[in-house]
Amino acid sequence: MRLFDSHCHINDKAFDADRDEVVLRMREAGVEKAVVVGDAALPSEEVTRLSDKYGFLYTAYGLHPHDADKWTQEIADSIEAAMRLPKMVALGEIGLDYHYDFSPRDVQKQVFTKQLELAHRLDKPVIMHIREAHGDAYEILSACIRRGVSVKGVMHCFGGSLESALEYVRMGLYVSFSGSLTFKNAPVLTRAAEGLPIDRLLVETDCPYMAPIPLRGRRNEPAYVRYVCEKLAELKGVSADEMAEICYRNTLNAFNIGEN
Repeated sequence: MRLFDSHCHINDKAFDADRDEVVLRMREAGVEKAVVVGDAALPSEEVTRLSDKYGFLYTAYGLHPHDADKWTQEIADSIEAAMRLPKMVALGEIGLDYHYDFSPRDVQKQVFTKQLELAHRLDKPVIMHIREAHGDAYEILSACIRRGVSVKGVMHCFGGSLESALEYVRMGLYVSFSGSLTFKNAPVLTRAAEGLPIDRLLVETDCPYMAPIPLRGRRNEPAYVRYVCEKLAELKGVSADEMAEICYRNTLNAFNIGEN
């Protein structure tokens, strides 16, 4: 079994005490690659340092919707510069978060659109964080497509309905599931995973958050992505090994990463 954690935050301070051990456990668990996601509210070096150290780690960089009210031309320039780095595979995570509303919704929508346009100009996939905002996200993405702004990438840590997920897939996007898929009170996610085409599925940890069952409540880490993969395999009626390989190849395709 080879696994690909499509979205993790091992750059987070939660891993400062044992980051190298976390990476070692990841490899021992069969996680051959991972995308480490940074926030453009912080210097890009916070995330690229890890990909420079470990050849099997890739990076993404963008302004999280929580920080949308921090958007400046300087941040836009820093994202554009980061996208030129050889292991920078996506612009993100970007999007809308109406659960916390740390930034005003109108600002979130404006900054989401600006970053989608930037990704189009740079020909980069995006990683999207959409929480309790799928209606507005769909409208923004649809408006971009109508204007000729290409939309490609991943709906990360998906938490919506099958109907929403299928709309995203019709746009050409991938849908990534995290540890929340394993929770007992997740019938909506279960239905979404069951109903989506298997060639559009990814798995992730979003660590240090969202640890899957049977580890819920602990700090999450990339080694635990296998539990998400096993649950997805159960729902799709395939072996865990087969599901891992499908998700691995899907992730390579989503982020334009070659085999090596």
